[in-house]
Amino acid sequence: MSQINNTFLKLRARLRERDIKLWEDPYYFEGVGSIESEMDRLARDLSAELSIAISDCRIALNEMQDSALRKLEARKEFNDTGLATFNVRCVDGKGVTSKMMEIKCSLGDLGSELKKEIAKKLKLNDPNHVKCISKGRIIKSHKTLASQGLKTNQQLMVILGGENKGQKLHERIQRIRADVEIIADADHRFMEMEDQDGRPIFLPPDENRSLLMAMSMYEASRAAIRREHFDEALLLLLEADELFSRCNSNILEAVDNYALINLDIVWCYLCLKSITQLPDAQRRLEICERSFFKSYGEQFSRLYSMKGTSCPERALIMRLHLLQGVLFFHQNRRDEAYEKLDEAAKDLDELRVNEYQLTTLMEMGFGESDARLALRSCAGNVDRAIQFIQERMEKISEERKNSAQAKRVNLEMREANSGGEWVDPRSVCRLMEMGYERRLVVEALKRTENNLDRSLDLLQRRSDDLRANLPATPPVDESLLSTLQQLGFPASSAQAALETTNNDFRKSIEFLLKSFVREDELLGVIEAMTKLLEDLGPSGSNRGNNHNTTPLVNLSTSKINLIKTVLSQAKSEMESYNAFKRVNDEFSEINSHYLDIKLVQEEQVLIEYRSLLER
Repeated sequence: MSQINNTFLKLRARLRERDIKLWEDPYYFEGVGSIESEMDRLARDLSAELSIAISDCRIALNEMQDSALRKLEARKEFNDTGLATFNVRCVDGKGVTSKMMEIKCSLGDLGSELKKEIAKKLKLNDPNHVKCISKGRIIKSHKTLASQGLKTNQQLMVILGGENKGQKLHERIQRIRADVEIIADADHRFMEMEDQDGRPIFLPPDENRSLLMAMSMYEASRAAIRREHFDEALLLLLEADELFSRCNSNILEAVDNYALINLDIVWCYLCLKSITQLPDAQRRLEICERSFFKSYGEQFSRLYSMKGTSCPERALIMRLHLLQGVLFFHQNRRDEAYEKLDEAAKDLDELRVNEYQLTTLMEMGFGESDARLALRSCAGNVDRAIQFIQERMEKISEERKNSAQAKRVNLEMREANSGGEWVDPRSVCRLMEMGYERRLVVEALKRTENNLDRSLDLLQRRSDDLRANLPATPPVDESLLSTLQQLGFPASSAQAALETTNNDFRKSIEFLLKSFVREDELLGVIEAMTKLLEDLGPSGSNRGNNHNTTPLVNLSTSKINLIKTVLSQAKSEMESYNAFKRVNDEFSEINSHYLDIKLVQEEQVLIEYRSLLER
């Protein structure tokens, strides 16, 4: 933010107060042009009122008059021809801005046409590398501009990505999105949602997929923010925001991530120096503040009473106050800006971490993030910070240990009930701990739509009725069990698969393939299946038996073809592992890493805007 922009803010606000329109008389006449004497007089008056140099005041007024006239001309052109004018501002990851340029398009055109026009102006070969943002949304190529809310004279933000003019960034975003989709479709084999204390989050499959994808994209964006690649981060955040919007509103209220995503989007706007997105920034900060008040109490009273004012959550509150102060400054609400920036300064002072204490904890083997969070939570007391870290690690470990059975039940029921009614695995485990049979528990929860109390009442009062409605469970097919064992699967796992799928051979193999938790296990089975098919040969009979191996059972042609199909699926699942590796390399292993804000950049912004307010 420069002093020049500060001058524009002051002048624009004063012109509004006095209802001065620079495109009307006495400052401008149609056919004559700008009236220099009146503009000079106005510059002198406003210079004295606002303590701005006359020369600076005159230059700014000229530019504001030219801008207003261009908008009037663009509006006239739109009314006459239907051709809309967009003021496009390009940025790269460090907030470096190219000059504003005008692009003209019909509002009936698709977003792809707008991108083509921008690419042509910037001399780019591929329009797909242009990411255009309007009102906090990425403009979609396949929808019309009008349907996406665009209007003439609107300012748009375009991200090019710096290196190779966007090609590298475009490909990276595409790859991250594809990897996240693969992981979300991998039936929890790689990633499961947990709260910050390590408790798993169980949701119906469709809602689980949407939320998992949204949170994965958010995690990828946080990694980009840590690298200070704010262009990449903003694109990932806006995609995550769209995915969050598909989730049930009750789900959004249950997770803090939706508030944080709005806070981080506005932070990226600031770091990219994108004041064109101010209306969207205000909306997002209001969402964030409402969510924080719901979680932490009005004015964060509940949070401070429980954890004290030096708690790590205060870092998020500091960033919120800072961004609110910046927003108020750009709206020329200077008194409110002073107030919010003062609150941010107070937050910052109480969150400072002693570097010597931080180094001491790190030398003891604790990670920097854990150490910083602990020191903030314990007001700088090193001994208490050590205890805090140890107790937190034990708590997360205990939660994950206690949740292991619920996770297993969840996996088994998803496989057994694919496409059917969803049953909460945590409720299944609680009722089984009371001594009830799992099949009866599942049936009761289905009938009551996962109402724990009503399910317990059914189990106590109508267990015979529940049992009478259970489908008959056939015994395990010994022939299929032997086949699965000879394909390389352990006997216990093969039996569980057949029991779960009611002896469905195809589902049993898929169940077993998805049950592997390590890449090398899946790779071993792929190699075993490949060798088996090679030994069987095209005719389906052994081409040559090794006397040291157990003879294979006779496999029908249909089963051999099925093995080939599942083998192909297993190979594609290897790509799932690779996708997980790529994404996991960027994810933080610390559940509460979103609280670990170093506040270095925030302090610089605070100093800059306080200085501007004092001028």
